[in-house]
Amino acid sequence: MSHRVRPQSAIRIFAWPIAIGVAALIGLVLGLTGDGARDLAAWILLGIGPVVVIAALLGRTS
Repeated sequence: MSHRVRPQSAIRIFAWPIAIGVAALIGLVLGLTGDGARDLAAWILLGIGPVVVIAALLGRTS
């Protein structure tokens, strides 16, 4: 029995990568333009990408 794969829209495919990219961009701008709380926010926003990648690698079934 074969499963039919329904095509997904471009928005559904690229929503998460775009969100992670926007978070990284905001983190870079915050890190370059401020101190204190802005540095903390920059670290958090820039850390989202690696955390997502590690979680995806750990969650893979192979």
